[in-house]
Amino acid sequence: MPLAPSASSPSAKAPYWRRVISRHPVRRLVLVLVMAAVVEYLVLPQIVGLHKSVHLLGRVNLGYVLLGVALQAASLASYARLTQILLPKGVGRFSRVWRIDLATLAISHILPGGAAGGEALGFRLLTGEGATGPEAGFVLATQGLGSAVVLNLILWLALVVSIPVSGFNPLYGLAAAVGGAAIGLFAAAVVLLTRGQDRAARWVGALARRLPYVRRFDMERIVHDLARRIQTLTNDRALLRRALGWACLNWVLDAASLYIFLAAFGHFENPDGLLVAYGIANVLAAIPVTPGGLGVVEGILVPTLVGFGSPRGIAVLGVLAYRLVQFWLPIPVGAACYVALGRRKPVIRDAQGFATPPDGNHTDGSKPS
Repeated sequence: MPLAPSASSPSAKAPYWRRVISRHPVRRLVLVLVMAAVVEYLVLPQIVGLHKSVHLLGRVNLGYVLLGVALQAASLASYARLTQILLPKGVGRFSRVWRIDLATLAISHILPGGAAGGEALGFRLLTGEGATGPEAGFVLATQGLGSAVVLNLILWLALVVSIPVSGFNPLYGLAAAVGGAAIGLFAAAVVLLTRGQDRAARWVGALARRLPYVRRFDMERIVHDLARRIQTLTNDRALLRRALGWACLNWVLDAASLYIFLAAFGHFENPDGLLVAYGIANVLAAIPVTPGGLGVVEGILVPTLVGFGSPRGIAVLGVLAYRLVQFWLPIPVGAACYVALGRRKPVIRDAQGFATPPDGNHTDGSKPS
C-alpha cells in the first residue's frame, strides 16, 4: 500500500495545481482536446479569408497602436491599485503589488483553469509581502468576485442602451444568465459569511476533513477571519466606493484599448455595441474552459463586432492586435516580474501589523535561501 507523501517530500512541496495535473493525465488530455475544439470551431472560422485583409496592415495607425498599449498598461495599473487598497495599511508598495498582479496574470494565461493557479501564486506572493493568510485570501476573493460584479453591471447597462437600438440577440440572454448567476453566488457568499459565519465555518470544516493536507480548524479560522474582513469592508463605505471605482476603471480602460485597436485599422465602433460585445466575451470567458478565455474571447468578439457593423477584416485584425497585447504580452512581462520578485527577502510584520523592512533573517531565525 503506497504511503502518503510527507510534508518534506518534493511532491508535497509542489504547487497544488502541479500535483493535481500530474495525478490526473486524463484531465490533461480532456483539457487539450477542449482547447483544440475551441480553436477549431471558434477561432479558425473567424480568421479564414484573413489574407484578403492583410492590406489593412499597411494602413495601420501606429499612434493608435501605442495608445492601445498605454491603455492596457493603465488598466493593469488600476487593477494593481485595487489590490493595494484592499491590503492592510503598510503592506506592499504599489510597484511591488503591480509586479505581483502581472506574475499571477501570466500564470493564469498559461495554465488550464488558470485562475486557480494564478490565485495560488498570488496568495504566496502576497503573504511574502507581509499579509496574513486570511488577508491575502480576502484580497484575492474580493478582487475576483468584485470585478465580476462590476463587469456584469457594465454589460447590463450596455444592453439597456443597445437592445432598443440594435435589437435582441439570443447570446445576450445567455450572457445575462451567466452574469446573473455570478452575482447571485457573490451575494449568497457575502450573506452567508456576514450573517451565518458559524454555519459556513462548520460546512468548510466538514469539507476540510475530506481533503488531504488541510486542517479543519485552520479552515474554520480562515472563514471567521474572512467574515470579519468582509464586514469591515461593507461598513467602510469610502473604501468600498474606492474599490468599486478602481475595478470599474480596470474594465473601462481595457474596453477602451479594444476600441482603439479597432480604430487603428480605420473603424470607430459605437460604444454601446463595443461594450456589449466586450461584456459578453469576458462574461463567457469566465467559464474555465481555456486559460484566460483563449479562443473564447476571440471567437465571440469578432462575430459580435461584425454584427454591430464592424467590417470583418478590421474586426479580426483589431481583436487579434488587442489580444496580442492583452493576453500574450503579459506572459513574458509577468515572468520577468516573478523573477524580480524572487530576489527580495520576505517582509516581516511588526506587533502592530505594519510591514517592516527585512533584516536578512526569516521569522524563525534561519537565513533566506
